[in-house]
Amino acid sequence: MDTTIGVARQDLSPSENLVERAQALAPVLRALGDPTRLQLALLLAEGPHTVREMTDATGLHQTLVSHHLAPLRENGLVTVTPRGRSNVYTLCCESVAAPVQLLATLAASSPEGAAACCAT
Repeated sequence: MDTTIGVARQDLSPSENLVERAQALAPVLRALGDPTRLQLALLLAEGPHTVREMTDATGLHQTLVSHHLAPLRENGLVTVTPRGRSNVYTLCCESVAAPVQLLATLAASSPEGAAACCAT
């Protein structure tokens, strides 16, 4: 059973499959679509960080970093692990990879897209 973006493909008709996948993918793309959240995701791609480390690295205020981490957490793109008085945030690579793979599949679904995806 393929559970790309949390939707079991075999249980849905083709049109329901598209609707369900689009509904599941949209919030994830919205979460990554904000430049500040994308900046935090790119920073976390380098390794786990505390909010303090992210504020130091980005120059953003602590409240703004925490505000932008919430949608990433809610959409399963980052995980939080308590460490002493701090929380360590880690990027969930599988959760980020699933929408990217789906978008790559979408891009390659037409002959023009397939040619562009395979161009060197």
